[in-house]
Amino acid sequence: MTTRTADPRILPAIVDRWSPRSFDGQPVPAQDLATIFEAAGLAPSAFNFQPWRFLYAVKGDAHWDAFLDILIPFNQGWAASAGALVFIISTETSTAPDGTTSPLYSHSFDAGAAWALLALQATALGYQTHGMTGIDFDKARSVLGIPEGWRVEAATVIGKLDSADKLPDFLAAREHPGTRKPVAEVAVAGPFAALPA
Repeated sequence: MTTRTADPRILPAIVDRWSPRSFDGQPVPAQDLATIFEAAGLAPSAFNFQPWRFLYAVKGDAHWDAFLDILIPFNQGWAASAGALVFIISTETSTAPDGTTSPLYSHSFDAGAAWALLALQATALGYQTHGMTGIDFDKARSVLGIPEGWRVEAATVIGKLDSADKLPDFLAAREHPGTRKPVAEVAVAGPFAALPA
């Protein structure tokens, strides 16, 4: 398996997190899921509004088949071996103490921060995650009963890593941590024009 190298000061869970497609099919225990969601809830958010919500199914439970069916067929094929399937949603408005609502500009940004902490906590507990937007968004809204004013952001699976040999050859060849762009390509001092072309 390809391994990543990074500055040794970077947290191991960050370096070790990647997006596999081969999982062992074991349900994620409720206690581990609770810890993972608690970590996600510690993400920063505008006004500490915490606009994210997580709707999940555990492998084999009463919701599993319906949740899996929301994914596009390609993703259903490999995600079926995960231990949990989570849909990440966020509210597009904030509500003041007096009940008035206003647009929440950062709701997707904040939900993304929560997803990142979810993935890192899962990695720290010995799991891997694979986030995706290969889902049927209309079906997600219908099946999950998501009301207006809430956005379906993405889905992720959580599970224990398994051998790449169980995957089709074209996926098995990709079953390793991906590379990342050098810092100099994504962070510069100055305006946008200072970024490399």
